Amino acid sequence: MYYSSTEVEKTIKMKKIVKFLTFCALLFPVYVLAQHSIKGIITNMEGEPLIGATVGIKNTYKGTFSKIDGSYQLSNLTKNEYLLEIQFLGYQKQSKLIQINDTTVTYNFVLQKSVSDLSEIVVVAIRVKEDAPIAHENISQKELAQNNNGVDIPILLDQATSVVTTTDAGAGVGYSGIRIRGSDATRINVTVNNIPINDPESQGVFWVNMPDLASSTNSIQVQRGVGTSTNGGGAFGASININTLESNADAYGEYSNSFGSFNTLKNTIQFGTGLLNKTWTFDGRLSKINSDGYIDRASSDLKSYYFSAGYQGKKSLIKFITFAGHEKTFQAWYGAPSVFLESNRTFNPYSYKNEVDDYQQHHYQLHYVLEATQNIKLNAALHYTRGFGFFEQYKGIAENTFINYGKEALEDYGLSPVITSKEDTIIETDLIRRRWLDNHFYGIVYSAEYSKNKLKAVLGGGFNIYEGKHLGEVIWSEFSSNGTI
Repeated sequence: MYYSSTEVEKTIKMKKIVKFLTFCALLFPVYVLAQHSIKGIITNMEGEPLIGATVGIKNTYKGTFSKIDGSYQLSNLTKNEYLLEIQFLGYQKQSKLIQINDTTVTYNFVLQKSVSDLSEIVVVAIRVKEDAPIAHENISQKELAQNNNGVDIPILLDQATSVVTTTDAGAGVGYSGIRIRGSDATRINVTVNNIPINDPESQGVFWVNMPDLASSTNSIQVQRGVGTSTNGGGAFGASININTLESNADAYGEYSNSFGSFNTLKNTIQFGTGLLNKTWTFDGRLSKINSDGYIDRASSDLKSYYFSAGYQGKKSLIKFITFAGHEKTFQAWYGAPSVFLESNRTFNPYSYKNEVDDYQQHHYQLHYVLEATQNIKLNAALHYTRGFGFFEQYKGIAENTFINYGKEALEDYGLSPVITSKEDTIIETDLIRRRWLDNHFYGIVYSAEYSKNKLKAVLGGGFNIYEGKHLGEVIWSEFSSNGTI
């Protein structure tokens, strides 16, 4: 019998295919028998199922979410040892090392409330999630710490999108400013733990009054354009939300120093007790920052403290926070005239030895969070800010410069004209004045959050009162007329 070469080739190919399929068929039962899985139920301490908890195997891409009844299942596993990590917002993360020997291993998880994550309920009304259709950026505590050498928060944010910062003294310590998408501070809404920080009178934020707040900050969210922030001044240009509510579960202590250009020195002491008896936490910080500044005489002497005490119940959180700053900065607001830029770029026209800004601000916050039901969470906060201080200013021809700051009219200070022995009438004088501020700002902010499945709604409000006094005194005058000290 005769076979063509083509038929022979077809026969050989067919035999190879049959052998390959036979080999796969033999392996398939082994493969099926090798499949294992881990399953279980995730609940809270009250036995209620937690829907949407993240279940993942560490150092792999394998993971799943708990279903409406709290159940989960990880399939297609082999005999091995796996480290499972369970995470759910508002609860402590759990890890469990599980050894698979049988086809299916069942392990249930009971999660405990987290002090740190429960605090996120406070800022939920003004922050957005990662997938929200609002231009935003989250800056973590780790990112802040990398550059935290005593500069103000605006300088720490100057690498964020659409952010431009300025600093009067030229070194980032002292008076600094921020613009986002071209909007100045009066159009940027700033909150700390949902409490409005914008000055109710000028609408701006004076960051120099909160030295080294970054060392006590857990995270910052910057929203560009009209965002979701509802408290304080309008957020037409942007909003900056600062969160300091989180506490470490473990005790810690830290002493840090940094030294930089223009004799900039930062000293910080921090401590935390961790979670005591699963209910109490205490955290504190003391900071001192000094700098000569890049601009002549633009020195800064800044002191601040931070303290918090929290109580964690089964379904509630009470936290008291206070922080304060005292700043004394030599004025460098004016900028160098063009005639000095080529020869002396650090020129400061203010030469009076005590041309300073001396101000202190104290903040007090009391937060209460209640998980009324599994779907309803309530929070309210009382706040009080006390500020007082002055800036001292020389008005006249500056010593050793060509700059004339302008004499002051005597009548502007309620003083009578001075008539000399030559019967000349003097209506203007050189003088040194202090302009004082004495401010009180207090109120309450509150919100309620309802969430079920994919539905989430937040309703809130606030009531605030501001009382501010402007005071002035003349501490020296060339012609005092009928004035007194």
